[in-house]
Amino acid sequence: MWQRRTFIKAAGAAFAAALLPRRAEALERAELVLASAVQKPSGGFAAALVSDAGALISTVDLPDRGHDISFSPTSGLAVAFARQPGTFAVVFDPRGGAEPKVLSSIAGRHFFGHGVFSPDGRLLYATENDFDNARGVIGIYDVSADFARLGEFDTFGIGPHEMLLTRDGEAFVVANGGIETHPDYGRAELNIDSMDPSIAFISRRDGSLIGQLRLEAGLAQLSIRHMALDASGRAWFGCQYKGAPVDQPQLVGYATREGEIRLIELPPGDLGDLRNYVGSVAASQDGKLIGISSPEGNTILAIDPDRATVVDRLVLENGCGVAPGHAGLLVSSGQGALDGFAGADVAEHRFDLGFDNHLRLYRG
Repeated sequence: MWQRRTFIKAAGAAFAAALLPRRAEALERAELVLASAVQKPSGGFAAALVSDAGALISTVDLPDRGHDISFSPTSGLAVAFARQPGTFAVVFDPRGGAEPKVLSSIAGRHFFGHGVFSPDGRLLYATENDFDNARGVIGIYDVSADFARLGEFDTFGIGPHEMLLTRDGEAFVVANGGIETHPDYGRAELNIDSMDPSIAFISRRDGSLIGQLRLEAGLAQLSIRHMALDASGRAWFGCQYKGAPVDQPQLVGYATREGEIRLIELPPGDLGDLRNYVGSVAASQDGKLIGISSPEGNTILAIDPDRATVVDRLVLENGCGVAPGHAGLLVSSGQGALDGFAGADVAEHRFDLGFDNHLRLYRG
């Protein structure tokens, strides 16, 4: 997204809800509401709710740069996670009904930018790094007990990033990026020559490993980062390649709970446009389109998951966020663009802020 690694950190850790006039009314009036971590014109960071009609509904300041936002399926509460190796997550009510609350990672852990709620909304799960042991974990938080941390499950890998829940709510799908990091070294990648990316299916009930999938030998430097479920429940994933820049491995594929994992064959032109970097993956509301973005290549692709073919393309400078619309997909950029794509009937809007990597549907 924005000019990487050149951001000015927000002064201190103070934050506050920036409640725009008639926030509840604006939220109720909007047919489709989206959320994203953003950078403000002042250089600070926030989580923002916007409408597909181009309205900025509300913002909640963050102590530093955010990454992804998750929503409770029952209460509607939102959690904005820090970008790795961040140590905060901010819980807020998009309707303005409560003051935001900061969660801090426990000693020896930091957040990896993603999380999900349980189907009943009682628990929050977050991908985290047990950095002294180079081990990925899923932190478990009790929503009713003011988000007290109850414990953790192993992700059976290194560097977990995005996590999903299977459609039946019984299992996590975790993208273990395979890269060792430690906050003492910032975002430095410490094991490029011995990476071990995988996708792990893990029981939500007891944390046991249901199954773990890896790409074929020779592709260990494809870090699996982001995922989305299609209509049949396959987990589509996008990779970031950490090998030689002149290489051009395939970057997009899918995995199933039944044990299949494969990369699809993107045409050379589309693959080259991704520049060895997938920044976000999202599915349309009906699961019949998969959006793949590359802010490095200013490119967004729409893939038909049943045919495993590219059906639409968009050039968008610094474009990375992808979310479902009423139809098709919506996309956002670090330059403040929000636009429709792949059949979405939404005109382009420009906001006075920079959207971060992920765009999430709050209501639609």
